[in-house]
Amino acid sequence: MIQRVQTIFLFLVAVAMLLVTYFPIWSQVNTEQTETLTLTAWNITHLEVASNTIVEETSTLYIGALAILAALIALYSLSQYRTRTKQMFLNMINSLVMVINLGIIVYLTYSYNIDFNPTASGAFMIGFYCIIIAMIFNIVANRFIRKDEMLVKSVDRIR
Repeated sequence: MIQRVQTIFLFLVAVAMLLVTYFPIWSQVNTEQTETLTLTAWNITHLEVASNTIVEETSTLYIGALAILAALIALYSLSQYRTRTKQMFLNMINSLVMVINLGIIVYLTYSYNIDFNPTASGAFMIGFYCIIIAMIFNIVANRFIRKDEMLVKSVDRIR
């Protein structure tokens, strides 16, 4: 049934992962505060603040692609409400995709930070926290799916 509570959480997973593609993920300012480094789902931009010119721009399309893939998996899982075991499996795959995405982001921020400003760590922005929120929603949705599965099994035992 589409009106179950896990449907809301799976929809929120998809929304949160799509927000990752819109909001910045990480930002760093150098010690003189003349240059900034900003990571989004699509690129990492090295910007000179005084003249507002882009010094260097590197593509990070794989972060955006993984975020969209996680949103699509969540929406597909939402439509598989008749087979709860398949839904739990899809949510497990989705968790793995989100963890890989998070790992890539942490690796990129660490490696770019060493070259740019090793004395400070930078600031994770709202895009980073959207991934964490999506992971929490995915865990909660899986918990409700498992609860429904246990309820169905207990009803089958009574018959």
